[in-house]
Parts: sequence; C-alpha cells; structure tokens
Amino acid sequence: MQRADIRLEALSILPVHLFHQKWFLLAAGDFPSGDWNCMTVSWGGLGEMWNKPFALVVVRPTRYTFGFMEKSGVFTLSAFPEIHRQKLSYCGSHSGREGNKAEAAGFTPIASRHVSAPSFDEAELILECRKTYFSDLDPSHFLDPSTETHYPAKDYHRVYFGEIVSAAGIAGYSR
Repeated sequence: MQRADIRLEALSILPVHLFHQKWFLLAAGDFPSGDWNCMTVSWGGLGEMWNKPFALVVVRPTRYTFGFMEKSGVFTLSAFPEIHRQKLSYCGSHSGREGNKAEAAGFTPIASRHVSAPSFDEAELILECRKTYFSDLDPSHFLDPSTETHYPAKDYHRVYFGEIVSAAGIAGYSR
C-alpha cells in the first residue's frame, strides 16, 4: 500500500475508532533477525505524554508477544483497511508459539524505517514506537468493579507507553 510520511504534529486520527472498530496489529521484536511476533490489539490509547506523542498498549503476560515486548525496546502499530478484518481476527486468536501467524493470515511483514520491529505492507497507517514506560495493572486500583470481569484468569495486562517516533499513512491520516 502507498503510504506517505506524516509529521507527528500533523497526525490526524480517531483513536477510539482505530482501537475499537479497526484494531491494530502490534509487532515487537527484531525483524532483521526474524525474532519477532505480532498480535491484534483493540485496547489502548493514543495521545501526548511527557511532551511527546505516544501510543499506549496493553499485553497480558500469558501472550506470546509479551516476551517480545519485554526484550525489545520498540514496537509498531499497524492499522488496516476493513478488507483485512478476518486476517486481524486470525492474528488475535492464534498464538505465534505455533508458527508464523502473520504469514498464515496473509500479511506481508516489511522492515520499519526507524525501529527494528516489523511493519506490514498492507497497512494504511503505521506507527513506529520506542518504549518509554511500563507498569502492571493492579486490580486493587480498579475503581469500577466490573473491570475485574475482564480477568477471570487473573492475568492482568502490562501497560506499555511508547513514544511515537514515526508515522506513515494514506490520505486521511494527516491534516
């Protein structure tokens, strides 16, 4: 897909729509060595933190991608046109422990421009991120008791903040 670089101050997105309706493919690890994995994410946030554009993603420690997030200082978030929804569903419901799910789904990993984690050729928006902070969710801090229903196995997410160091996308993601 043809994407153009987007100046970060010109990035124009609907974050709730991207996470809730479109989903992202999160990739972490080292693409050049082949030591990476990806997973579909539909929870997170985008905005500004510490005077820098950031992406917030959450990964459960039980996910195979968790290990890649832990050992890598970078990650990417790729958003896709609706025609790739089934592929994203596949990547969210299968484990990379059993094989290359990006390949099985039909995604084409490509080298990112500024980080070692891969991006995907079919993506309409790519955010390249450098991890800046992490924290584990503490259930004693849930103010809404219904939040606990998302954790029947008590596998609370780790929250990662990543500074967005680069963005590229199709028309419509830039103002």
